[in-house]
Amino acid sequence: MAEFPEDSVPGLRERKKLRTRAILIDAAMELCLRNGYESTTVEQIAAAADVSPRTFSRYFATKDAAFMTLVEDYSHEVSIELETVPADVGPLEALRQAHVAVLMRVASRQVGRLTTERIILMLRVINASDTLRRSAFEYKHEVTEVILAKRMGVDVDDRRRRLVASIFASTIVTACGDLITDTDTFRLGPMVMVDRINEAFGQLALITSDLPAPTVDYESVYG
Repeated sequence: MAEFPEDSVPGLRERKKLRTRAILIDAAMELCLRNGYESTTVEQIAAAADVSPRTFSRYFATKDAAFMTLVEDYSHEVSIELETVPADVGPLEALRQAHVAVLMRVASRQVGRLTTERIILMLRVINASDTLRRSAFEYKHEVTEVILAKRMGVDVDDRRRRLVASIFASTIVTACGDLITDTDTFRLGPMVMVDRINEAFGQLALITSDLPAPTVDYESVYG
C-alpha cells in the first residue's frame, strides 16, 4: 500500500470542509441548471446541501463565488500548463497553447478536478447567465497573471500584461460564449472549445496582420 507523507494527507476536519464545499458547489450547479441562475438563491443552495446560509457564507462570500469555482479549477490547470510552454513563444500564443493542451487532455481523461462533464457544466452554467459570463470575463487568476508577467519580463500590473490578458479574455468569450446546449453541428465539451479557440485566434491573426510595427519605443516613453 502506498504511504504518504503525514503532512500531505488532509486531516478529518479538513476533509469534512472539502466535502461540504463540494456538496455546496454541486447543489448550486444543480439548482442553476434546473431553475436558472437568477432564480437560484443562497438559501436554496444551503437547504439543498443541508446546511445553513451562514455555513454557506463561511465557504463562499457570494453566490457568484460558488459558480466561479468552475472557472477557478480550469484556470488552475491552465496556469500549470502555461509554465511548460517554451519561453520563446509569444504571450497570446502561449495562452492559446496552454488552454488547448488542457482541454485536449481533459477530453481523454480527468485532469485535476476537471472532467469532460465539468467542462460541459461550466459552459452550460456560465454561458446561460449574463451575470456569470461577465464575472468570467472579469475573472483574474493571480497565478496565471504572475506567470504571464514573468514570461513577458514585466511587472504584473504592467499595461502590456493587462492588454494581453484582456485580448485573450475577449477572444475566448467571443469564441465560446454561445456554447450552452448541444446542437446539430456540435456537442458541448472540451473539443468544441478547442475548435472554437483555434478558429478565433486564426481569425484574430488575420484581422491584425496589417497592423504596423510600433515606430516609438513605448517602453522608454511610458516605462
